[in-house]
Amino acid sequence: MRTDEALRLVAAARTDADLFGADDPARRYRQLVAALHPDRLGNTTDRVRATATDAFVQVTTRWQAQRTGGVPLGDYRLGALRHAGDLADLYDVGADRLLKLPRNPADNDLMAREVHALETIVERGDPRHLPYVPRLVESFRHRDPATGAERRVNVLAAVPGLHSLDEVRQAYPDGVDPRDAAWMWRRLLVALGLAHRAGIAHGAVLPRHVLIEPDAHGLVLVDWCFSTPLGHTVPALVPGFDDWYPAEVTNRQPAGAGTDLAMAARCMTWLMGRRAPRELLAFARGCQQRQLRSRPDDAWHLLGEFDQVLERVYGPRTFRPFTLTP
Repeated sequence: MRTDEALRLVAAARTDADLFGADDPARRYRQLVAALHPDRLGNTTDRVRATATDAFVQVTTRWQAQRTGGVPLGDYRLGALRHAGDLADLYDVGADRLLKLPRNPADNDLMAREVHALETIVERGDPRHLPYVPRLVESFRHRDPATGAERRVNVLAAVPGLHSLDEVRQAYPDGVDPRDAAWMWRRLLVALGLAHRAGIAHGAVLPRHVLIEPDAHGLVLVDWCFSTPLGHTVPALVPGFDDWYPAEVTNRQPAGAGTDLAMAARCMTWLMGRRAPRELLAFARGCQQRQLRSRPDDAWHLLGEFDQVLERVYGPRTFRPFTLTP
């Protein structure tokens, strides 16, 4: 296996099965290690060497976590890989906790942004709404013994039974019934209202970051690594999602509450697909005006307007059981 092939495989793998395969995982592991080991890279650019070294650490960490019952990291032992995120991997570490380990030390600043955002929301937010964001257990720095690279590690409380909007749309390829999407949209507005009152913009309201609990109609907005204080620029874009962002983000201009509200509207119209009624499409268009100053900037006020639209279309609100089996 060539180094470039190994790098592509690591970048694309969302699970351990993707990375190591099912037929002969040990052989795949040896191939990856041989292709990525820092001592075997030969003459190459510093950028490729750094990328390969990060991939090597990811491969060895995931293999050991899978095969040896846990890799020591600080006071924790890494269990199974739970999720491969945009810039970090999340591992089970027991006691209903997830350890978030960035793949590249250059993203330590983004991990620190998540810490700042979650601590600020807890400090300034309404305690009744805190379940709409992850609970930060602790954050610390860890130096990798193999490479000497120092990474910022965040430990988050795990919530069982959550599914991303990506998973929801996969279960409903023709679109989610708008009456079901309505409660998700309402709760997403609550999460954003909580953050905005604390002075924080999420900066990456995408389907993969909106998690729902179907039975209890719960919602958690995750991955605050791209967050920023209101009025500041979003630090980075999630790769592959450039067209999901409003113009102020791609143009490196200050973000506001309307940045998140526009992305939330995009998520929900995408979730409903062709099933979205014209009234909800019109509401979403109002949230997605090209200029930030033309969009709504108060999630709580917008929630009241949304409820009025829903009542006109569907009548008084009633509880609708929701399942991921259409």
